[in-house]
Amino acid sequence: MIHIEKNITYAGSNNRTSVLDIFFNQTQRPRPVVIFCHGYKGFKDWGAWDLVAERFAKAGFFFLKFNFSHNGGTVEQPIDFPDLNAFGENNYTRELEDLNSVLDWVTSSDNSFEEHIDPDNITVIGHSRGGGIAVLKAAYDLRIKNVIGWASVSDYRVRFPKNEAFAQWKEEGVFYTLNGRTKQKMPHYFQFYEDFVANESKLTISKAARELKIPYLILHGTKDEAVPLHEAQSLHQWASNSKLVWVDDANHTFGAKHPWEEREMPDQLSVIVSRSITFLNTGQSQ
Repeated sequence: MIHIEKNITYAGSNNRTSVLDIFFNQTQRPRPVVIFCHGYKGFKDWGAWDLVAERFAKAGFFFLKFNFSHNGGTVEQPIDFPDLNAFGENNYTRELEDLNSVLDWVTSSDNSFEEHIDPDNITVIGHSRGGGIAVLKAAYDLRIKNVIGWASVSDYRVRFPKNEAFAQWKEEGVFYTLNGRTKQKMPHYFQFYEDFVANESKLTISKAARELKIPYLILHGTKDEAVPLHEAQSLHQWASNSKLVWVDDANHTFGAKHPWEEREMPDQLSVIVSRSITFLNTGQSQ
């Protein structure tokens, strides 16, 4: 039987409280841990992520997914983006701090789920922007034993506005991006860039990937419309202990969308989940 608890609070970056979910099979203990990091304009309850969590739990893992503390959600309303000011105050450093807080929660002796967790067997999975955060953390945190990227980015600097758009951002202190689904104008304050420049050494994914010694599985759709294929190839080239697997005809979300109202996850998402589980069980992606 799968035990599910949703919206457990944790203390994130800048003392902002956020929420996490856990899924595990009550008949098995202790369990390897899988921590899932969502991507840009994402959240833990997006699309088919609950179905992903259930699949990992059935396979014998303690699966945890969480909202980054400044992703625009709140404890009271963790789905979508009721707090756009928090979204504007987000940055990569804060997301790294959030992941560290979640790791601290998992490995704490005060954790009421301690008996269900194997703290010496932790994997971090990241989707898209979260895939970069996963690599940045996994390269230097010995608590993490494996890392998996789903449609991961390879470079944060290239994603900032350029030329006139950058000058306008600097002058006005904010630029907006439209969320096509919610129709919200989502702010990015200039602190986002300033924090990146101040911490660029620890936020350079290529540097972290070259330092990565643990097993690293890279899964990327051949029709990813958001993150070019060359980014997956670069990650594979940089990381000496990596495996790159292409998912034929898959888009950036592997066929999922929000909301996802089907009881089964899309086929391509099911493929990457199965490959990830096989990788963790055998060390092989095939």
